[in-house]
Amino acid sequence: MTTIERRLVLATALGLPLALPFRQAAAAIDAARASSFIQGTGNELVGAINSSAPVARRRESVAGILRRAVDIEGVGRFILGRFWRTATPAEQQEYTKLFEETLIHNLASRFGEYQGVKFTLGRSQANTEEDVMVSTSVERPNTAAFTLDWRVAEVGGGPRIIDMIAEGTSLRLTQRSEYASVIQRNGGQVSALLAAMRQQITQMRANER
Repeated sequence: MTTIERRLVLATALGLPLALPFRQAAAAIDAARASSFIQGTGNELVGAINSSAPVARRRESVAGILRRAVDIEGVGRFILGRFWRTATPAEQQEYTKLFEETLIHNLASRFGEYQGVKFTLGRSQANTEEDVMVSTSVERPNTAAFTLDWRVAEVGGGPRIIDMIAEGTSLRLTQRSEYASVIQRNGGQVSALLAAMRQQITQMRANER
């Protein structure tokens, strides 16, 4: 198992989305709006996760919620970082597609298997001029509650999740470092990362059969 896969398993085992980036297009948002957005999103996720529907149906529901809540377009570009500029247009297009599938598939698969989740909203406060940090407490059966902080900004005219902080660690920065490491170990070739992502997706699909 690669470092990326181990980190993915750890994050999703805790019920955490992957690293979510801050987009340049983000605009200022007030704390009340950010808090309301996270409360609504959390309630939707809990409702889908705790439903009596089959696991496959719960995964589909969670995937739809995540697509609406997360700034997916900004995710890939931030995490790929400076390598976005060195990638060819074809590589950029493939990366964007692979990244969305990887992100949503992993999160929906993990979230969709959980039940008995509780979600409690905590304090909200401005983090930068553009975003607000919303603190929440997440509980699962037979598991100690943990604090999960969500960064929220206005993106494309609506609130979106742009980062998550778990145990003091920004997941967006961790994921960016790991992707960069894969590329650098392969002579700066973005194609190496794309190959690893394709393999990861193939493995994820096989595991669901």
